[in-house]
Amino acid sequence: MSVKAFKLVSAVEREMLMGDKNYINIECIECCGKNLYIGTNDCFIYHFLLDEKISAAGKITFAATKQLHKYLGLKKPVSELKAASALTRLLVLCDNTITLVNMMNLEPVPTGARIKGAVTFTLNENPVSGDPFCVEVCIISVKRRTIQMFMVFEDRVQIVKEVFTPEQPCAVAVDGYYLCLALTTQYIILNYNTGVSQDLFPYCSDEKRPIVKRIGRQEFLLAGPGGLGMFATVDGISQRAPVHWSENVIGAALCFPYVVALDEEFITVHSMLDQQQKQTLPFKEGHILQDFEGKVIVATNKGVYILVPLPLEKQIQDLLASHRVEEALVLAKGARRNIPKEKFQVMYKRILQQAGFIQFAQLQFLEAKELFR
Repeated sequence: MSVKAFKLVSAVEREMLMGDKNYINIECIECCGKNLYIGTNDCFIYHFLLDEKISAAGKITFAATKQLHKYLGLKKPVSELKAASALTRLLVLCDNTITLVNMMNLEPVPTGARIKGAVTFTLNENPVSGDPFCVEVCIISVKRRTIQMFMVFEDRVQIVKEVFTPEQPCAVAVDGYYLCLALTTQYIILNYNTGVSQDLFPYCSDEKRPIVKRIGRQEFLLAGPGGLGMFATVDGISQRAPVHWSENVIGAALCFPYVVALDEEFITVHSMLDQQQKQTLPFKEGHILQDFEGKVIVATNKGVYILVPLPLEKQIQDLLASHRVEEALVLAKGARRNIPKEKFQVMYKRILQQAGFIQFAQLQFLEAKELFR
């Protein structure tokens, strides 16, 4: 049974980005606060300001205002963008080179600092250096079976570590000293400080696109065999049951308490609390799904959309209205980490009371008695 957990809202229409130039495709996106950056296949970066508007009826819409666009001077697509807001820098991967540009005017830094030989890269969201004016960047190098760690400052970069892997890496996520890697035939956890590695489970990267995503301190979400979304800690164990995805998941994101996945035809929403599928949204031609500071964004080649979560209280009330008491209580308990303690206690008492009346009306007196108690 479904729950309305998210609404899909358009953020950037194709005309705003490409006008009548049909050959332009969206390759990557980055969102930092209200700043939305889009990288395209014709080597441009576009900067939009996103304004969220709520109508009197509670309907949410987004107005995107184009700030500027910048041509990077190559005939190659912009393959990845990552914002380092503390440095007011945007890291841009194009033609195997990461360039630092100013977040506001998109001009390259005057020193010309760059990282060469990168296939793909990610930022360490749980950095080990302790320097607030530096970001830690992990790249999969063009050198075979090599990962490199860099410290990136406002106008310079510094290599910290080079690590060799047992097989060719094709995707990476970082937490502190731990790398979660998709290799050619398996996922592993590797501590780049000690060199100690731990095998997780087999996976064939030739058949499917691997997904490796950091979802919290020392925990990752991976696309496992048999269409499973698997959770793994840095110790190589799973503290949560897996979620059942389709076989051909392209991307995944986390918006607590939900795991959102994208395949060729749908966006699916699973609960991390009971692993059940809660919502399915038809979405064709999607190729990007990412979460940015709690905002989940999906994109096709031509447009950008935002998955707006419905308030948890509204979702709980909808479940109670459908007499789905167990699910409502599971979601209410899970909501504890998102709601201030006093407000949660008042809300939870009210939900227990409502749930008690529903059970009572269904003549489930023992269950009702427990809830009333």
